[in-house]
Amino acid sequence: MTLHEQEDPAAAPADAWRRQMARSITDLDALAGRFPDFQPDEAQRAAADRYPFRVTPYYCGLIREPSFDDPIFRQCVPDPAELEAGGLASDELGEFSKYAPVPGLIHRYPDRAVIVAASTCPVYCRHCTRKRLVGGDGAGPGLSGLDEQVGYLRGHPGVKDVIISGGDPLTLSNRRLEEVVAAVRSVASVEIIRIGTRAPVVLPMRIDEDLCRMLAGHHPVWLNTQFNHPREVTPAAAAACDRLLRHGIPVNNQSVLLRGVNDRSAVMEALCRALLRIRVRPYYLFQCDPVAGTGHFRTPVGRGREIMQHLYRTVGGLGVPRYAVDAVDGGGKVPIGPSYLEGRRDGRLLLRNVEGESVTYPDADGCSAGCGGRS
Repeated sequence: MTLHEQEDPAAAPADAWRRQMARSITDLDALAGRFPDFQPDEAQRAAADRYPFRVTPYYCGLIREPSFDDPIFRQCVPDPAELEAGGLASDELGEFSKYAPVPGLIHRYPDRAVIVAASTCPVYCRHCTRKRLVGGDGAGPGLSGLDEQVGYLRGHPGVKDVIISGGDPLTLSNRRLEEVVAAVRSVASVEIIRIGTRAPVVLPMRIDEDLCRMLAGHHPVWLNTQFNHPREVTPAAAAACDRLLRHGIPVNNQSVLLRGVNDRSAVMEALCRALLRIRVRPYYLFQCDPVAGTGHFRTPVGRGREIMQHLYRTVGGLGVPRYAVDAVDGGGKVPIGPSYLEGRRDGRLLLRNVEGESVTYPDADGCSAGCGGRS
């Protein structure tokens, strides 16, 4: 039985995730040893030198062919196209140049902040927004850095929601991760803690009983992950998500729209349906950020809108994510969707339904007794 066929991560030894990390493939020649048909060229080696390469044995086991036509291979193996900046900057979103009031903390929206708690990941996704930053020692902020971050949160009680991100915070030990979570939870004004991680997708054995029990001790805790292709929804991944859910930790999915991975309507529909079957809510579909080294993954926004129109027609509302772009230079998230409002005539809205048919709806002219007032 291969690791990705294992039904329950809890059945693995307690240190299985550490062994996966220790056995991770970080060298293209080692990858070629697993796939004899794969022969890395100098351009690929240069891409791996510029942006670190790592893939867990588990996630590598999901590759069916060592080709960029394979959606798993494409997400984790260096591509010479990464060397082409394409006129894009390394921090187009302005996360650290504009919105990092203290080291390791991003405060872009009034009620939310992000703590970058780790600089390593189980898999270095080739489309990563922060690909220029990952691959360090993995320690995340030192205790003094965490103290400064918590001090900032205490001084800004408007922040109600803190996302612990990275890198991937689940590369930290439970002890170290709990230090971060407990420190954030000690801030009285923080209501919700979210963990941003791809571990359920690329390292599901990390989601063990001890981790879930620890996180559940600091509720309310939510977890956001990133499934990008239906092939990633394996029995092991499903079991990891189920374990989180049974400890009261909701799991939301934030896919990234990636050329050659999930930019076809049928693929995205299959992914959304697969997520619903394992009780993971499709939360966001993000346009791939315009960051240096990721241009070959980007699709026209029109492609995303076509996919969303398809999902609205074929999938129930619970399974339809919000499509959004993260505007450059700190402009923030902007939702983009098909417009079904075509105009107004004689007090009626002119609409187009998801089947493309023209329909009308009687609009309200203003509040009256029927709106809850009294005449």
